[in-house]
This record gives sequence, structure tokens and C-alpha cells, in this order.
Amino acid sequence: MEQLLLPNSANSTPLTTLGFLERAAAAYTDCPSLVYNNTTYTWSETHRRCLQVASSLSSVGIQRGHVVSVVAPNVPSMYELQFGVPMSGAILNNINTRLDAHTLSVLLQHSESKLVFVDHLHSSLLLEALSLFPRNTKRPHLVLIDDDAAASSTTTTSPTVTVDFIDTYEGFVEEGDPMYKWVQPRSEWDPMVLNYTSGTTSSPKGVIHSHRGIFILTANALIDWAVPKLPVYLWTLPMFHANGWGYTWGMAAVGATNICLRRFDASTISDLIQKHNVTHMCGAPVVLNMISNSPDFEPLKTPVQILTAGAPPPAPVLSRTESMGFVVSHGYGLTETAGLVVSCAWKPEWDKLPLEERARLKARQGVKTVGLAEVDVVNPETGESVKRDGVSLGEVVLRGGCVTVGYFKDKEATRRCISDNGWFYTGDIGVMHADGYVEIKDRSKDVIISGGENICSAEVESVLYSITAVNEAAVVARPDMFWGEIPCAFVSLKRDLELTKKPTEKEIIEYCRARLPRYMVPRKVVFSEELPKTSTGKIQKYLLREFAKSVS
Repeated sequence: MEQLLLPNSANSTPLTTLGFLERAAAAYTDCPSLVYNNTTYTWSETHRRCLQVASSLSSVGIQRGHVVSVVAPNVPSMYELQFGVPMSGAILNNINTRLDAHTLSVLLQHSESKLVFVDHLHSSLLLEALSLFPRNTKRPHLVLIDDDAAASSTTTTSPTVTVDFIDTYEGFVEEGDPMYKWVQPRSEWDPMVLNYTSGTTSSPKGVIHSHRGIFILTANALIDWAVPKLPVYLWTLPMFHANGWGYTWGMAAVGATNICLRRFDASTISDLIQKHNVTHMCGAPVVLNMISNSPDFEPLKTPVQILTAGAPPPAPVLSRTESMGFVVSHGYGLTETAGLVVSCAWKPEWDKLPLEERARLKARQGVKTVGLAEVDVVNPETGESVKRDGVSLGEVVLRGGCVTVGYFKDKEATRRCISDNGWFYTGDIGVMHADGYVEIKDRSKDVIISGGENICSAEVESVLYSITAVNEAAVVARPDMFWGEIPCAFVSLKRDLELTKKPTEKEIIEYCRARLPRYMVPRKVVFSEELPKTSTGKIQKYLLREFAKSVS
């Protein structure tokens, strides 16, 4: 009996999301796959183009295990490369398009990238990054992504730049074999993607995910958000942010129409939702904030599902967004989990609660998704679970199949985060509520310790966001001789405010004093046109902490 239950070649094919594309071509053959300006592809065409890209990669010497990088916005080629690169056997490395040349150079050297696909609007940045390579260091091959719509409205790539490229993206597609037999993983544990953390703590790390981990995460993402067949998905989440939380591959599984866009603002989002009857979109809280603060954004005619994560969204922003007709879902994940693994599963009885109370509940990160084994909040010193009282702080820990296999070339960082007792330590500080829902309070480095009291900056920020005139807010620690640290608030105000409606520093402090314990009230408020953010919308608090040291 035991012998019959052993794995064999028929039941142990490596798990991989790459097969989703082949299925989409068969099940959704002539359905639209990608829409970008005046260009539309079908799923059969997308399947063929991805095979051609994989074929061309192989023909220029890309082999199993090589790293291939992509520096591009959410255009069709970026989506196709999520399949095309790993179908060649290579490891896909999406790179943040907002990095400076120095950081980009460091990442390309660290990843040992063999080839880089780069959007033409970022080509000069890439060439500058390559010029910073040490002498005698081999540079990667370059392929230029150039779409006509962008080129017609901007300065086109100069002829002197093109000599640095071995081909254009469309040339790569045309020269590839549409019948190419894509390279399947030998093991589901083979690396599939290499993603660098966004650097909110200033030191990016290379996170490796296997085919198995990506498969579990993607299936998990579709189930948890209850994505139906044939949705219309608007790409307001950068694909380079954890591969769009797995929805790059997931949308192929359900035959979605992917609406691509190079850049966006609230007006663009509104127009595309109406034009294409968008049903689903994702975005960091900054996207919700953009939508809810836009005077031109008209209430939706039909509900649109929007999934947010990346930072605890302030309750006032959630309530404003929902009042416009969006159905907001909230989750939690990290680059190290490849997407969202905790979500605020909604209970029907909560629908009867007042709007503000619903928003407060929805701001919690929630419970584990079906693809995660366990989530807990523990004392980082003892490893013991904290009390389920919604007050006791601890570090959020995770375990499950979509947790990273480790950090690239960094055994020490891997050892620090993945403990011997089988937990991945996230570095996020949170509480566990009595109903088993986790709520993130802060990054461990963002907790302010003032006179022995722990101040969660997110709680202070939520109060600041409830001020009508406030557009963005961040609270960080400022050194203090007596208290050790005191809270310092950085605030940007909504544009087009009348001078008489702009709150002063004193008025903001008084507003907070009426709503917070005295020790949590910001002692200083700094006004700024815009707060520094990563490309995924996370405010870079480490920069604000440095600035706060010099604030008088």
C-alpha cells in the first residue's frame, strides 16, 4: 500500500504558473488579453508572443538559471515578460523604475544580470547605471522597449543610444520561434523570480521565489479576492512591485482583460474605468488617497473592486474611497511572500455598522489566507505569542509555502529572518485582536519610544488623515534630550486650498491633542509639498527621520 502512494512522474510535475498562459490561449483564445491605448491583443496572440520572446532569449545565450532584468512601466511588453523570461528558463528580475542610477547599478551588479529589457524613457538612466560598473566587469546585453504611443508624445530615443542595444523588443518578438518548446522547471523549487525590496528601511535585499512559491501565492491571490472569470483588470499597481502581487500570472488563469497604462493620475483612472468597464484594480494606499482627494473623480456607476496593501491605510481614506462606490479589500504581504498572505476577511454582520466603524475594522490586516499555513504576533525576544487583546505589541511572524526561499547572496540576512523554530520574522510590529485578526501598527524601526512609552506612528497618522486639509502624513521619531524620542509629523496639504483653510502647525497639534494621549501628540509639524515615497507608494520614513534630526 505504501509503495502505491509514493510520488511518481505522473503525479509530481513541478508546480508553475507558466502553464496558465498555455491554458488561457486554449480556453480564452480570442478574448482580449492586453489593451493599451489603441492596441489590443488576444490570449492566443499573447501566448505566441511570449513563446517568441523566450525563444529569442535562448538564441542570444540565455540559459537556465541566468538572471534577466526588466526596467519598464505597465506596458504590454512588461506583462509579456512576466511569462517570456521564465519560459526561457531564466530568473525574472523586475526593477523599480524610480531608482537612481547608482542604486540601479548596484542591483544589476549584485544580480549578475545577463540581459536587461529597458523602456526607452529609462534607457539613459540605464546607460548611466552601466557606466558606474567597475572596469573589466561584464555588462549585460540590452534590449530596447519602444512603444509608438509614448514615443509620439515624448522625445524619442536618439540614434546614438540605439548602438548600445542588441535589438528592440518587437524585433525580439518577430525573430523568435512561435513553436518554441518552453523550458519547464526541473524542480518546483527552482528559482523563478528575484525581487529586490523597495528600500523603506534604506537597504534593499534580493528576495528569491521558487516556481512552487509563486504558484501557491497566485492561486491564493485569486481565491482570497474571489476573482471571477473574464474580469477587466486595471494595472494601477506597478508590475515590478512583487510581480503585481501575483496577478500578472493570475489574470491569465481567469482570462482577464488587462488594461495597461504607462502612467496615471485620478483623472486617467476615472476615464479608463468608464471606457473599459473596469471591474478590478489594486494599489497602495497612496492610490486610494489620490482617488478620494480628487475633486474631478465622479462617483462610480457600478462598483469596482479595489485591493490595497503596502501600508496600513488610514481609516478616513478607506471611508472616503468606499463612499465613491469602490469596494475596498485590504490585505498584507511583503516582497518576501510574493504577494498578500493575510487579508481582512469581511463578516456580513459588519455591514450593519456605521461607516467609520466599518473603516476601522477594514483597516486591520486580518487573518491568514488559504495559501498561508500560519500567522502570529510574538514577543521577538521569547518567541511566545502575545495576548489577544488588541493592545499587546509583538512582531508579526509567518509560515507557509509562499514564503521566500531566502535572500540572494546573503545567508546572514536569511538566517536573521527565518528562525530555527520555523517562522519568518517580518520586522512589522502588530497586535492580535480577540477575534484572531492581526493589525499592523508599525515597522519595528518606525516605533517611537518616548519616555518609555511605545508610540505607533500609524495611530497618530490616522488622526492626521482625518483632518480635511491633509493630503499625506507621516510621523517619525525625533531625538530628544529628556524623552529620548518625541513624535515629529510631516504633512502635505491638499492642493488648491484657500489660504484661510490651511491649518497652522499649532492648529494641527491642538487637533491631535484633543484626540490622542498627550505623549502621542506630535511636538513638531513640518509642512512639505510632497513626502518622499518609494515607487510603490510607501513613504520613506528613514529619510524623514534623518531630516527630523535637523528640525529646530
